[in-house]
Amino acid sequence: MGRKVSIIPKAPVGRILMKAGAKRVSQDAVDAFTEILTEMTEKIAKRATEISKHSGRKTVHEGDVRLAAKH
Repeated sequence: MGRKVSIIPKAPVGRILMKAGAKRVSQDAVDAFTEILTEMTEKIAKRATEISKHSGRKTVHEGDVRLAAKH
């Protein structure tokens, strides 16, 4: 079985964990965090797209993304 290719780069994810206070971060932790972030961002993107379509637009605006992230 092959590995999933992530859209989110892993190095910045590791830096986010370090900035949050981790002294060291395992590759498994980075992989898990990346997977969770990807799932969350895909859900927000889908909701933002639905909001823009409901508003009769093809373009997703900042407000659509912010509203989608709240729910």
